[in-house]
Amino acid sequence: MKRLTCLLLSLLMVIMMAGCGSQSEPEPEKDQLARIQERGSIIIATEGNWAPWTYHDSEGNLIGFDVELGRLLAAELGVKAQFEEAIWDSIFSGIDSGLYDIACNGVGYTDDRAQSYSFSQPYVYTKKVLIVAADNDSITKFEDLNGKKTANTASSTYAEIARKYGAEVIPVDSLNQTIDMLVRGEIDATVNSQDSFNTYMQVNPDAKIKVAAFSSGEKVAIPMVKDPDSATLLEAINKAIDTLRANGKLAELSIKYFGTDNTSEN
Repeated sequence: MKRLTCLLLSLLMVIMMAGCGSQSEPEPEKDQLARIQERGSIIIATEGNWAPWTYHDSEGNLIGFDVELGRLLAAELGVKAQFEEAIWDSIFSGIDSGLYDIACNGVGYTDDRAQSYSFSQPYVYTKKVLIVAADNDSITKFEDLNGKKTANTASSTYAEIARKYGAEVIPVDSLNQTIDMLVRGEIDATVNSQDSFNTYMQVNPDAKIKVAAFSSGEKVAIPMVKDPDSATLLEAINKAIDTLRANGKLAELSIKYFGTDNTSEN
């Protein structure tokens, strides 16, 4: 009886071991790019109120340089672009929380931002301009901002520039709001992109504003979460930008919205 019991126990152990051996290994956890491709869409944060980068046409459709770029990048990844409109100061926190995969919103690359986010290669370069009221002759260079009032979205590179030159920055949500404040005399100046200024003047040719000074070009790139999980997404985005640069679509898009090819630093 004892011998039979031992045989039965041995047989049971063999069966259990065989069962364990037949179990499949758990699948490795998918990274961000794999999750995007499985979902079939990439979630892109954008403001929707900053022409010509991202804005709405007369019928309310979301358009702009970064909107078309986002769709082209999504197509290169084999997915659809899903845009989520957000105020500027919530875009980065949305990336942090995983609410957005990337942002297409004329985001300027800075060393400080690169400490917290991964950035793609630059896809355009944009000059910054100092805008003042048409009758203002006291501000002719960025150094003249010291002690003056400006307006910008609080965490933008334009606000950083104004602060660097000693200005008090009043937070706003859009360029239109900023220009209205400037024309009413509530602020002394504002810093923004040359392309946005040009587009504003095309729509509002009688606006009583002017450019007082220019600065060097700024690298504009695509931010995403800084994590090994996003490494393949960053690689894929950079490859997509290379493709769009090589086939001329990136330059075509720049000329369409900016009137010039801003895709190279020179």
